[in-house]
Amino acid sequence: MKVLIIEDEMVAAQQLRRLLAEAEPTIQILSVLQSIEESVEYFRQNPAPDLVFMDIHLADGSAFRIFDQASVAAPVVFTTAYDQYALQAFQVNSIDYLLKPIQLADLRRALDKYSRLAALRPAPVSADFGRLMQMMQQHAVQYKTHLLLPIADRLQPIAVSDIAYIRLDNKIAHIVTLDGRTHAVPKPLDTLADQLDPRHFYRANRQVLVAHKAITDITLWLLGKLKLELCVPTPESIIIPKAKVPEFKEWYTR
Repeated sequence: MKVLIIEDEMVAAQQLRRLLAEAEPTIQILSVLQSIEESVEYFRQNPAPDLVFMDIHLADGSAFRIFDQASVAAPVVFTTAYDQYALQAFQVNSIDYLLKPIQLADLRRALDKYSRLAALRPAPVSADFGRLMQMMQQHAVQYKTHLLLPIADRLQPIAVSDIAYIRLDNKIAHIVTLDGRTHAVPKPLDTLADQLDPRHFYRANRQVLVAHKAITDITLWLLGKLKLELCVPTPESIIIPKAKVPEFKEWYTR
């Protein structure tokens, strides 16, 4: 199997090389690319590899831009430290989505999935992307459009489109709607984050999940951070850590 790695962090690239060698010693690493520009040039000038491992956040921008500038005729396993882009990944050539730090068991699962897809027909997987994408879309994440919150002896319906933000307070998640009402939710914030479309909701930090439509102002904050202002009051300032600022900007201006 010929594999291409697109990763701008050399430590992460070396770790992936080591895991690939451990998972499948016969794998041949064709190259390690570090940027969108370098990757576009590679796909324009070289035959498609059997499989691509692609970091989403590269030094010169989002790796999804590669698909706008070059024909990527190979299945892709996306790697990232964040889980905001799972749905977007499945809208291109993705067959899997691995969160960093990558675990050997997860990597083996991705390789097994590739092998199963390749075995569907004698031609290379890259030669039958219509069928591949049809299969993947059947298993794409279906995000909630409405929630039902248990309140005493009834269920309170909440439209996801009405949510301004969700905050974690004393280990209890609270949904705040665009009209300012607050509803306690008997679910972990992580579970709610998984159920909501990451195109419309962003995990600002461990305590807050914010809706795109609720953001009214963004202020440059201390030490390279950002402060968000919403259309409804918040008990505490919503701060985007410096390390997440590039990702947040990419999400907000999508």
